[in-house]
Amino acid sequence: MCGRYAASRKPEDLVGIFGVQHWEPTETLAPSWNIAPTDNVWAVLDRPLKGEAAAALPPGPVRQLRTLKWGLVPSWAKSPEGAARMINARSETVHEKPSFRQALAARRCLIPGDGYFEWVTGAVERELEEQGRKKRPRKQPYFVTPADGSVMAMAGLYEFWRDRTLPGDHPLAWWVTCTVVTTDAETTPLAGATGGEGPHTLADIHPRMPLVLPPDRWDAWLDPATDPDDLRSLLAPPPPGLMRAYPVPTGVSNVRNDGPELVTELDGPEVGTLF
Repeated sequence: MCGRYAASRKPEDLVGIFGVQHWEPTETLAPSWNIAPTDNVWAVLDRPLKGEAAAALPPGPVRQLRTLKWGLVPSWAKSPEGAARMINARSETVHEKPSFRQALAARRCLIPGDGYFEWVTGAVERELEEQGRKKRPRKQPYFVTPADGSVMAMAGLYEFWRDRTLPGDHPLAWWVTCTVVTTDAETTPLAGATGGEGPHTLADIHPRMPLVLPPDRWDAWLDPATDPDDLRSLLAPPPPGLMRAYPVPTGVSNVRNDGPELVTELDGPEVGTLF
């Protein structure tokens, strides 16, 4: 799954990386190393522009950098209360779930980040939990990030929801929300894995992972006109061996903490022996 991630790149950098044609400088976000569900996040999407902004560009979809709220609210939802439960969409079933299938057909996006966090329960902690002696075992966070330092482009879906309690011209009348598509975690060796202590594969850390799209899939994923039959191939897991993982300070477990120190690579886990 993906329940927390880091995104520290400046919007100007994202514009260049993704070939963005339109970005409103007034729409900005500060770097964050501890993004949590319901936070506002950067997303890249292809969508026609309206008004004066559209006059300077050719007709048709325009690549945009937008801020969306993480936690998808379907257009037909009566309220946005369930958004925090829809932060992820499974790639295997996204085409058939009522909450996601319309967005998959026409509203796909890329959610850029530096990497994502997953938590592993220590071996001793697991044993205590199994014995019923510890109800809340301590967990060691790991940061999973592209081995080459490139941007991590997670496949996402976005949706519009109208708050009928507000007038149409109210700035909060429309919500634009998103979800991260996930897939089975890789069982192939992580980049830099030596066979010693620590996780050897992403599946050792968690059975799911965000669907990270390589650059050669970006255009087809973002294009609203991509044939639905072609989407299945885009939902395939990325080539193996592109990610590395390392233990980070347990401070990231508190959503109130934020800063580059949260992705500091530790020599070993803070929470006992894990593997």
